[in-house]
Amino acid sequence: MPASEARVRTDRAGRYLAQLCNHGSQMSREATHPPRGHGGDAPPAVRHADATDTDGLIDFDGGRCTLRATAEALTLTAEADDPQNLQRIQDGIARRLERIGRRDRLTVTWQQPPPDAASGEPADEPASAAAILDVLMAPEGRADPFPLYARAHEIGPVSAIADGAFLVSGCAAVNQVLRDPGFGLPEPSGVSSADGELLSLARSILRANPPDHGRMRALIGQVFTPRRVAALQPVIEDAVDVLLDRLAYAGTGGRTADFMDQFAYQLPVTVICELLGVPASDHDKFRPLAADLTEALELSADSDLGPAAAAAARELTGYFTDMIAERRVSPRDDLIGALVAARDADDGRLTESELLANLVVLLVAGFETTTNLLGNGLAILLEHPELAAALRSGTVEISGFVEEVLRFDSPVQVTTRVAREENLHVARLPIPPGSVLILLIGAANRDPDRYCEPDSFDPTRTDVKPLSFGAGAHFCLGNGLARLEAAVAFPRLLARFPALTTAPGQHPVRRDRLVLRGYQSLPIRIADDYGRGVGS
Repeated sequence: MPASEARVRTDRAGRYLAQLCNHGSQMSREATHPPRGHGGDAPPAVRHADATDTDGLIDFDGGRCTLRATAEALTLTAEADDPQNLQRIQDGIARRLERIGRRDRLTVTWQQPPPDAASGEPADEPASAAAILDVLMAPEGRADPFPLYARAHEIGPVSAIADGAFLVSGCAAVNQVLRDPGFGLPEPSGVSSADGELLSLARSILRANPPDHGRMRALIGQVFTPRRVAALQPVIEDAVDVLLDRLAYAGTGGRTADFMDQFAYQLPVTVICELLGVPASDHDKFRPLAADLTEALELSADSDLGPAAAAAARELTGYFTDMIAERRVSPRDDLIGALVAARDADDGRLTESELLANLVVLLVAGFETTTNLLGNGLAILLEHPELAAALRSGTVEISGFVEEVLRFDSPVQVTTRVAREENLHVARLPIPPGSVLILLIGAANRDPDRYCEPDSFDPTRTDVKPLSFGAGAHFCLGNGLARLEAAVAFPRLLARFPALTTAPGQHPVRRDRLVLRGYQSLPIRIADDYGRGVGS
């Protein structure tokens, strides 16, 4: 029997369950209820509906929808005799719930149900670290990993997955592994092409271990300085204002604008390209290349780069090869020029292949995580308009909001380490040499032993130290730039568009990723009266 499931995050799940079932009961009492305003897409006739405080059932001709309310979410499971009826039930339930939940900005996204959902029985919770990881790597786990993180915390901060592999979810445990030099990066065999050629990421600081990592990072840190980042603030402010003008134009007349395409990607790529010295005319080519290349960072990636990722690595490497040659002919005061000068000093601190690899990483990492930070942050604001009002009024500080976004919905959810020494322990658990540790950064940021009510978004928290940019030797060099871009962007966005909302009838779409968590599209609508800019 075809089935689907939707999990709607809300702290009023019981209320919406009752309203849906009451409406269904009313429809069932009508001898006939021709569809009003829905045409051929109306749901099948309702036979019966009833509910308790936590469970409900709406029985249709040819299918049914079961409902379950918890403190955090309303879970809907639809099933039908055929795909057409299933689609009609999905559309009808979603339309009704989004209508009654419009003040809470509820959205319904149907997905394939987890095992046993179609049978009407609740699916068993993963009982082991291995089972949690299996679900995390499946589409439903990638879409909403947070219930699985909560389950991981119940099992313990560190759990064995199999011989030589561990799942680490506790905040203190993840922090320890990131900082302990006894743990390092996996060997770079996972970033070679099918023909064995080692590509881009493998020779960069992103994947390097000591002593190469320290040598390269010290050199890059000398040119990617806080002074260079701070000097970019006027550039960031100007870029934000230009993009808000374009966003205003795109939303003229009540049209839908995609925040991810028109702002969240454009801002960080503009800034990192300004820092590197990359021409504005080349900006648009980088997003698809980065999307292909970062597939290699996913846990599900094969041991070799796929054709698309390998092609992206080659194209980016070729691009920067040309840029390096250009800087050698015509030096410039930008990051590429500074790194080329350091390389050409011929003191052995940076090889030509390492120069290329690190330029690729600086570009891709420079906008991928910031794009996700901007999209994840706006999605939270759209879901909580009272929070947007508090930011506008200054009741909530922008720095607190940005840190809480990083904690609550981290742009980077997972990383890995390998035990490189003997006699290592994490949370009193011995870790044999060679063991692989999968670090759930997103879970660590929601550890109940570290944060009170970790699944609640609270920008007034104190002592928030998210691990979203890592820790220790591999702490992200660009973390200050990402924070600065977000701190400039959100206040200007909210001030420019006081009536900013989600686009009615259109749903955000998450990227199907676990490691790099963000949105593919985030449809928004702005009021015509605000922010008339370029072209208006």
